[in-house]
Amino acid sequence: MKEYQADHIRNIAFLGHGGCGKTTLTEAVLYSAKLTNRIGKVEDGNTISDFDKEEASRSISIGTSVLPVEWQNYKLNILDTPGYFDFIGEVQSALKAAGGAVILVDATSGVEVGVEKSWDFIEDSKKPTFIYINKMDRENANFDKVLNDLREKFGKKIAPFQIPLGKNENFIGNINVAKMIAREYNGKDCIEKPIPKDLISQAESIREMLLESVAESDEVLLEKYFSGEEFTEEEIRNGLRKGVISGEIVPVICGSATKNIGTHTLLDMLIDYSPSPIDMPPKTGENPYTDETVERTLKPNEPFSAQVFKTLVDPYLGKISILKVISGKLTSDSEVLNSNEDKNEKIGSLLILRGKNQIDVNTVNAGDIAAVAKLQYTNTGDTLCSEDHPVVYSNIKFIKPQLILSIEPKAKGDEEKINSGLQKLSEEDPSFSFERNAETKQTLIFGQGDLHINIIKSKLKNKFGVDVELTDPKVPYRETIKSSSDVQGKHKKQSGGHGQYGDVKIKFEPAANDFEFAEEIFGGSVPKSYIPAVEKGLKECLECGVLAGYPVVNLKATLYDGSYHDVDSSEMAFKIAASQAFKKGMVEARPVLLEPIVKVNVLIPDEYMGDIMGDLNKRRGRILGMEPQPKGMQLIIAEVPQAEMFKYAIDLRSMTQAKGTFTMDFEKYEEVPQMISEKILESKK
Repeated sequence: MKEYQADHIRNIAFLGHGGCGKTTLTEAVLYSAKLTNRIGKVEDGNTISDFDKEEASRSISIGTSVLPVEWQNYKLNILDTPGYFDFIGEVQSALKAAGGAVILVDATSGVEVGVEKSWDFIEDSKKPTFIYINKMDRENANFDKVLNDLREKFGKKIAPFQIPLGKNENFIGNINVAKMIAREYNGKDCIEKPIPKDLISQAESIREMLLESVAESDEVLLEKYFSGEEFTEEEIRNGLRKGVISGEIVPVICGSATKNIGTHTLLDMLIDYSPSPIDMPPKTGENPYTDETVERTLKPNEPFSAQVFKTLVDPYLGKISILKVISGKLTSDSEVLNSNEDKNEKIGSLLILRGKNQIDVNTVNAGDIAAVAKLQYTNTGDTLCSEDHPVVYSNIKFIKPQLILSIEPKAKGDEEKINSGLQKLSEEDPSFSFERNAETKQTLIFGQGDLHINIIKSKLKNKFGVDVELTDPKVPYRETIKSSSDVQGKHKKQSGGHGQYGDVKIKFEPAANDFEFAEEIFGGSVPKSYIPAVEKGLKECLECGVLAGYPVVNLKATLYDGSYHDVDSSEMAFKIAASQAFKKGMVEARPVLLEPIVKVNVLIPDEYMGDIMGDLNKRRGRILGMEPQPKGMQLIIAEVPQAEMFKYAIDLRSMTQAKGTFTMDFEKYEEVPQMISEKILESKK
């Protein structure tokens, strides 16, 4: 593959709802560019994009694939992203590298949730966008209805650049209203023809709308438009391109990926109207040593900088870092700085990836995407740069995962394998995380959804040879007391030689802090040298309460009396006496269970308000407030017991058709209601 300069590069992410045909469209693109001799099928597991075993076996995309294509002396780096919400992190990382996006819409299903979510991502990242209405050859395809729905949802910037040629099974191509030409497809080639007479009037009315957009892009063109002069083809292209890049125009085109209809037109339009890296604003970062703002452009003399937006981990081949060169150029056998880690990295061979296929190259210029194998310190989001001109770019912000499960090995002794496998998989997919909970002795895994976590489970088995099972996490309950008690703890043991003697009288009462210790000893009934042993004995007892062995909190203990023996007393004897007093004192002071309460912020469309509030009430939640949000959304703020929230991610998705999201953070501990407390204690026994 030859070297390309930034003005001849387009970095485009394919987004959309699961099953809308993104991967099939990439197959049609590769076939049209003569890189393959057939269009692969997702259901057959033979596509270039879905090369992972999990993807082939499940017939879905799990990770973003990079597919570079050469077309009309331009290079298009297509980023095929997953459509399922469990893999939303892949979309976020792809958009970090993309200059523009194509949102695919299923002509039979219309504007689905995945389309709306993709649009929101695009709006947030301000990327120029195309909408491709796919599956136009299907029986229930309805271009006009989908177009009207798009305009209703996303506004007047939605502009059709084409109308379909033929309907349903007779769909054979499209009419380009900007150039006023019909393009007919035979599955392999695209043939230009005059527009059929019965469609000229419709094409002209849509073209008039586009010409208005062209006129609004420039004052000189606006004058020309009002004076009734014709625009040249170049003026139309430049005006439309300006509108697309600014986000004022979102072109709508149509096709059928499975029949390879519309693919040539899509590629031509991406070259004509989508931004090259040069069209994007300069990238700003920080000097990691001085915190000064640094700006990088695509000028030839700029120092090298790049950002890793995806990592592939293979147990045999090692780590492959996929990066976008932001300034300067990257060459093989060079040395660069990882400015996030302040470590130098040696660049060995430089690769262009097409799915799993690797193409060796010597140089990659600014604006292009490449891959480097076996970097030692570099992870997803890290910046690589010239040692003499350090810069750090903003990291990728992944949505916080909220589905929590415990993951344990089926075979004893595989704990180390699990940790090693999870560590490597989290390098590949930073949208999940894991931690070891020292209190519950469980390894917890945090994912975006049950499919996400099940795929991690499969990868642990297939890639790292460790079989695991998933269970609900244990709730870290606490114990405390509700009243006060006054008890004596006496430890007396006599056996030949020195005996053991310790005697304490302690008052126990509720406290604001986790543990408070006070002493009110008069007359030396307990020598001062033994008082620290009493405190230590009580602190050790806090780890295991009297109800069910949970840690004890909010307890004050006051040592006020006792007795000792000149010969038999010792620190150990007083520690034991204190522990006896603790057990008695806890039982007499009405011990209760406490449970963790989390603060939950649930963002949902207005129409689901009643259902979600009812569901939170069923989970013993307490609604704290509601705040209206933009785009017809509502934010519900509530406090809910953590025990009710471990699988809320799955339930919320089901209740809101995946339109709702939530965040959850620990807030405080509260007493468990008696009926539930009895069940917990029974199960603990």
